[in-house]
Amino acid sequence: MKMFVLGLAATLALAFGSAAAQKKYDPGASDTEIRIGQTMAYSGAASIYGEVGKTQAAYFRMVNDQGGFNGRKLNFISLDDGYSPPKTVEGVRRLVEQEQVLLLYGMFGTATNTAVHRYANAKKVPHLLLLTGASKWNDPQRHPWSMSFYPDYPSEARVYARHILEHKPTAKIGILYQNDDYGRDYLRGFKEGLGARAKSMIVSEASYEVTDPTVDSQIVQLRGAGADVLVSFSTAKAAIQTLRRVHDTGWKPTHYLAQGAALIGAVFNPAGPEKAIGVISTAYSKDPNDPQWENDAAFREWLAFMKKYRPEADLRLGSHVYAYSSAKLMVDILRACGDNLTRENVLRQAASIKAVQLPMFLPGVVVSSSPDDYRLIKSLQPVVFDGKRWNRLGEFVSIF
Repeated sequence: MKMFVLGLAATLALAFGSAAAQKKYDPGASDTEIRIGQTMAYSGAASIYGEVGKTQAAYFRMVNDQGGFNGRKLNFISLDDGYSPPKTVEGVRRLVEQEQVLLLYGMFGTATNTAVHRYANAKKVPHLLLLTGASKWNDPQRHPWSMSFYPDYPSEARVYARHILEHKPTAKIGILYQNDDYGRDYLRGFKEGLGARAKSMIVSEASYEVTDPTVDSQIVQLRGAGADVLVSFSTAKAAIQTLRRVHDTGWKPTHYLAQGAALIGAVFNPAGPEKAIGVISTAYSKDPNDPQWENDAAFREWLAFMKKYRPEADLRLGSHVYAYSSAKLMVDILRACGDNLTRENVLRQAASIKAVQLPMFLPGVVVSSSPDDYRLIKSLQPVVFDGKRWNRLGEFVSIF
């Protein structure tokens, strides 16, 4: 278990509307603190994503050092669930029923969040800015208290399908996917993107379990089917193994990789960056490995924050940029609540974001939401890796 006691302040004004003047509190809020809960994969097969929770904690610590806001400190309680749904259930029940948090924030994983989202909605506890792009998080009619920060998986997958149809219309496609809601959501969106051509173009599909020691047999299967395009809907560990296996066997397919695993620092460098040359993915934020941002004011501010508050961190990991942006948006949502710190108002502000440009997002990518549309990020940039950095492939693609 990990627990962080932090502070909160806002630095970006959002057009959320005026907050109520009279103080109103639900459990987890008071004149002196706001209690926010999270479970995160600090251990287990997905522990690399635990860096997100650590950097979010550091961001809140920074704004606390700057004085907090409205006299309140943030008590951020982040528990290790090991990317295990039963542990997520245990942790969330503790956060809501014992720790009395105002909201749940930034939790990682499709399967883990799925295990608790009905509970959170039944309790009417905001379940916000989740680190998962499953389509179920954009369902304000049935699950109004759950909202993702991550781009929608099926929409991202349709970007890859569209690119293949435009640039490799005769492709023989092999698909590797994680056998859970995460991988199946991507798979569904990809097939929808191919449309009637999915049956003729897809020559093989291979799934893996997150607990599988390797994906070697799946790669052998896909190559053996004659695929000349590999589409990987995997997480970091399997992505590293895939890059190594594909390269070491001499297979040279055009490789599309889901952006959650298309990480230079966490995936490409451990695998060997030369093994990732030519990988195609999508992006919406500034890559800390990309030299084009060296003199960018927002990048330099992010870098100063990291050096002061997370000096031990690997600055090549894009997950730190994600965490920084997510934490900043969470602070802004709470700031918009003013002294009306009820769960209902927190949700109202989260569902009323008006075209906000976060500093570490690519120019042109804005964050917005409405009570009928919880997809915060609505455009993606196709990119290709050259061994050192990402390069753009055409224009931004709308994922409405």
